Amino acid sequence: MSPGAGGGVTRTGLGWDSHRFKAGRPLILGGVELEGAELGLDGHSDADVLTHAVIDALLGAAGLDDIGAHFPDTDDAYEDADSISLLREVVAMLAARGLAVGHVDTTVLMERPKLGRHRVAIRERLADALGLDAASVNVKASTGEGMGFVGRLEGVAALAVATVRQSAA
Repeated sequence: MSPGAGGGVTRTGLGWDSHRFKAGRPLILGGVELEGAELGLDGHSDADVLTHAVIDALLGAAGLDDIGAHFPDTDDAYEDADSISLLREVVAMLAARGLAVGHVDTTVLMERPKLGRHRVAIRERLADALGLDAASVNVKASTGEGMGFVGRLEGVAALAVATVRQSAA
């Protein structure tokens, strides 16, 4: 942990998630449904792989375990859950511990559909849920170049890095 501005402590967390494609489900990334996507993602909740990675990054920065510990896929309460709502819960959990989100940087690994035209909406949706200005949230995209499960069009993965700041007590 390093001292931040105003004497607080800055912490960094890393999040990763992946989900396989599944027919008959919407493709939701960062709280935005990608209209026209042929396949959605399989999961207990809405399978929003990007938001799940952000949640894990925040929980990691706060030292609060991972998404499965807080929202287990064995709990029917989280079946088809809106991941943006879960993200808001995590932000509130951090705030209750005196932690504020500073910045989030993400990468979506997906062959198609291309993310370009959705990036601004995703960035704004995540920023709203995080209580940040959109300039403090970055959304990037990459492909698997035909390699691995992403390259074979079997699923989507996402990475996130988040910084949180703890105020001096």
